[in-house]
Formats: sequence, C-alpha cells, structure tokens
Amino acid sequence: MDNKDKLILEALQTNGRIAVSELAASLNMSDTPCLRRIRKLEQSGVITGYKGCVDETKLGYTVFIHAFVSLKNNSEAAGKAFEQEVSDIPHVMECSVIIGQHDYLLKVIAKDLAHYEQILKKQIANLDSIAKIESTIVLKSVFRRTTIAANQM
Repeated sequence: MDNKDKLILEALQTNGRIAVSELAASLNMSDTPCLRRIRKLEQSGVITGYKGCVDETKLGYTVFIHAFVSLKNNSEAAGKAFEQEVSDIPHVMECSVIIGQHDYLLKVIAKDLAHYEQILKKQIANLDSIAKIESTIVLKSVFRRTTIAANQM
C-alpha cells in the first residue's frame, strides 16, 4: 500500500459517498486509476464496507454503558457460545475479549436507565454462561474516532 492508497482510505473514511471523480481530482489522479485502487482495497479486505454514521442521541439513545462480563467457564466453547448469544442482542453495539478481572467488555446503548435495566435483566443476564456483570455508565463521551489518519497507516 503506497501513499496514494492511504490518502484514498483517509478520504473514504471521512466521506464514503464522495464521487470517484472528486476523489481522483483531489489526489491529482484520473478517475480510472483511482477507481482501480479503490476496487483493489475492497478486494483485499482493507475496505470492509460503507455505511452511514448516525447520532444515537437523535434516535433517543441517551445512555451509554460499558458492561464488564465474567464467564462461568473460560473454555473456548463457552466463549464462542457467549459471543454468538450476545451478538443477537441488538443494543449491544460492541463486544471485545479483554484481559484482567473480566473476560469481555460490552458497549451497550439504551434510551434511559430503566431501558438499560430491561436489557440487562431480560437479555444479557439471562445468558447461561455469565457469572458476573459490572456496568459503568458513561457520563460524557469526550471524543470517538472512526477514522485512521493516512500518516498513521
């Protein structure tokens, strides 16, 4: 991957709907080589997709929670089962395997605390593999990066 590819990636992360002609012009390229590079980045799996970013608060989700989960059993099978089950809960926006006192970190969105209590009690805590859950409410998100700058690639 050369510098042009990195600049293409940076531009597409900022605006995935940019016209190829506009992107090519901004990089001092012609359309066809620019499009060829984009297709190559897609085929190699560097670009995994395009999506619209939404402001969760505009959709009524005002509570953001980090839930630390410990499993009853740390076997590979138990982990895979938990990961599959938790992926079916739509309010869980992210699930990460972590090291430390807990096994997983879930990022959960809710409309309010009562809504989170329902999600927790009716969906997350009902998973058989869970031994313990500790939740932390986010008071304020200072920033969230969704892009990687070209000079960091």
